[in-house]
Amino acid sequence: MRSHRLHSLRRQDVGKTVELNGWANKVRNLGKMVFVDLRDRWGITQVVLDPATIPIASQLRAEWVIAISGEVIARPTNMVRKDIATGEIEVSATTCQVISEAAELPFPIADGSKIEPSDTTRFTYRYLDLRRAKLKENIIARSTLTRLFRQEFENHDFLDIETPMLYKSTPEGAQEFIVPSRVQAGNFYALPQSPQVFKQLLMIAGFDRYYQIVKTFRDEDLRADRQPEFTQIDCEMSFVDQEQVLETIEAIVQKVLQQYLPDYQPTPFMRLTYDDAMQHYGSDKPDLRYDLRLHRLDAKDFVDGIPDALVAEEAGELVVIAARSCAEKYSRKRLDALQSLFMQAGGKRLAWCKVLADEWKTSIRGGISAATQAVLRTKLALQTGDMLFIGLGASPVLLTAMGTVRQHLAVELELTDPSQFKWAWITDFPLFERNDAGELASMHHPFTMPREQDLPLLGVQPLEAKAQAHDLVLNGVEVAGGSIRIHRPDVQAQVFTALGLSQQEIDSKFGFLLQALRYGTPPHGGIAFGFDRLVMLLTGNSSIREVIAFPKTYKGTCLMTSSPSPLAQELLAPYHIKSLVKPP
Repeated sequence: MRSHRLHSLRRQDVGKTVELNGWANKVRNLGKMVFVDLRDRWGITQVVLDPATIPIASQLRAEWVIAISGEVIARPTNMVRKDIATGEIEVSATTCQVISEAAELPFPIADGSKIEPSDTTRFTYRYLDLRRAKLKENIIARSTLTRLFRQEFENHDFLDIETPMLYKSTPEGAQEFIVPSRVQAGNFYALPQSPQVFKQLLMIAGFDRYYQIVKTFRDEDLRADRQPEFTQIDCEMSFVDQEQVLETIEAIVQKVLQQYLPDYQPTPFMRLTYDDAMQHYGSDKPDLRYDLRLHRLDAKDFVDGIPDALVAEEAGELVVIAARSCAEKYSRKRLDALQSLFMQAGGKRLAWCKVLADEWKTSIRGGISAATQAVLRTKLALQTGDMLFIGLGASPVLLTAMGTVRQHLAVELELTDPSQFKWAWITDFPLFERNDAGELASMHHPFTMPREQDLPLLGVQPLEAKAQAHDLVLNGVEVAGGSIRIHRPDVQAQVFTALGLSQQEIDSKFGFLLQALRYGTPPHGGIAFGFDRLVMLLTGNSSIREVIAFPKTYKGTCLMTSSPSPLAQELLAPYHIKSLVKPP
């Protein structure tokens, strides 16, 4: 039906007879001539139609699908279009066939429109939204990155192996989606939060290196970088230690970046321990595109003693951020808003100082003495016009709260360059943490291997144990997380016991895994990429919904298909389910 795609014709094609298909991106009816920008996935070609010889030309509208035949002609040098790749030519149509008409559009498709549809409209008509250039480019970029990652994993001897979608419910840290069984009354599958156990079983089976690009599911509250169904690049390696995992994955990522980003210059990814990241940046996923480090203050930094306004009613610490050349930018209103943000994040009190040439202006009652100012100028390399933000509280909440302030300052002071990519490995995470109920929980998941030197701590001081876990962070976003896995059944049983699982729970939920570990298990480890997040960052977007073809809303609904939707009781009955909610 077509001889050329709509990005390919150039001046050397002048005189050729061509057949083109596509959507009418723009239609300009000038009476004696009709100009159509014909669009397909690859690009745009301008077509000229004469209504005197092609009567249908005067009826054409935006987004109609048409087929034309015609001759390629050159545009005058002074009329070359710079906005399209085919701008040196146009096609003079001899025939035009309307393949499909389009109803009145809910929003414009062509670039340049001043009308931006709401998210509700975009998601309701997602198939139209996907025609728009920016979103189309995002999806094509995602496809390109998928291909490049597959290619590099294959080059490193990884095998692409599928794992089941219907699994059993296991405590892996997030709410699961459950699926009722029709043939096993009262029993349920769970959709996988990750293929964690199966990839370990593949290592036990001897496949050595596995990967897959796989859908995973979590029934959690949604936000800009979270969807109920999302895509992982999941991988696992045998006979490796943590350093070998990091080196292999970094080599794969670096190669993909070199192929995807023409100007990318590979530099080694930064390495930070969890403790260093929290102490210096107040986050285990720090954005390293800007400095704004956290510094601790103590009594020796205050020559005349710590001011009463910075002394907590209970034992507390002082952490400071020095923000450069911004004293004039912060009004009292903005400073009060920052104080509220700090307290909402769990901090006790946030004081501020404006470093001025003559006398510092500060929220601290009684001010700061000249002697203390001199100490702080030297310690923090302060210049006139800088600001200090001093947080009061108790670690680790204080560090997290100051990390929140750090991120907020970076946005307000426009310190983040979206074209810059700063990568970092974060290692040596705690093995356990306390959940909201005060119970011991795995910081990553219960299959993570402790550091060898920390194994004796499992039964006595589990919160002191460190994990052989690693996250890959890009511009303040965790894009991948993994660990060395537990390959010893005795250690795995110890971890389950530390988490408070009874022997009955261990046997019912993980008995098959413990059994498999007894049959000769190699040391193994791996990582899983949040592929949607990674594509989001590499394409310069702020939400993963911009790089997913058919995403859900923040409420987990698909406006286009009106799902989820209620089911009649007669459809639920074979699954042994009775709905407690009456349909509307």
